[in-house]
Amino acid sequence: MKRIFIILSVCIAGMSAYADDVRKPDLQIADNTFFDPTQKKAEESAYHFGMEYRIEAGYVQHEQRTHELSYPQLFLHGARIGATFTFLLPLHFSMHTGLLYTLTYGTNEQHWRSMSIQSVQEEIVTHKVLEHNLTIPVRVYYTIPLWKQLNLFFYTGPQLHIGIAETDYIETDLSEGTLAWLAGQGIPTQTYDRMKTDRTRANIQWGLGGGLEWDRYRLQAGYDFGLNNMARSIGGYKRYMAEWGWFVSFCYRF
Repeated sequence: MKRIFIILSVCIAGMSAYADDVRKPDLQIADNTFFDPTQKKAEESAYHFGMEYRIEAGYVQHEQRTHELSYPQLFLHGARIGATFTFLLPLHFSMHTGLLYTLTYGTNEQHWRSMSIQSVQEEIVTHKVLEHNLTIPVRVYYTIPLWKQLNLFFYTGPQLHIGIAETDYIETDLSEGTLAWLAGQGIPTQTYDRMKTDRTRANIQWGLGGGLEWDRYRLQAGYDFGLNNMARSIGGYKRYMAEWGWFVSFCYRF
């Protein structure tokens, strides 16, 4: 009996010690690297060197600013479409360029005092202008990440409009005296292409703008300021016309 009692006592003591070890939690070892900034891994930047390709389509409005009699003040409305590519740079900067085709249309009326019919105070010349351009933008973009794939961006930089054609479809209801007077002033009264006679094909502009980007989609808008005189001098007489404009467009990245 004494042996049995000793064996039972040893077993009970062993089970109690095992139970105490199970209940005691393991000691946690502190991670010293958490407090040591030199041991932290550098965060990966979302912008790397590379290239992005997009297609773009949108609405444009151009304003031809002039005080010349042969150029009526004119607003041209239309659309542009094309392809662009972007060079990604560090620090959320990028360079943007491409080739866009722009088609715009506008109308205006010029009112002239009659030179031959005393009872008619005014005679009208109607201008219906159709303009074709190729546009090459060179922009610097800066992108600000907002939330997940939503980004805000701004841009600035020049762009070059290369004029293809600007046909002025002229409609007149003029008397002979007024026609002769307008011809003497060098003011056209029949349909013609302004690019061939009156204005240069190069339109240099400086633009400012911005927009929002979500995943592959981008909505942007901007305004472009005309920098050069587009009117050609005729007969030693210096004329002036500049073309400004704004746009809003939608882009998709491949």
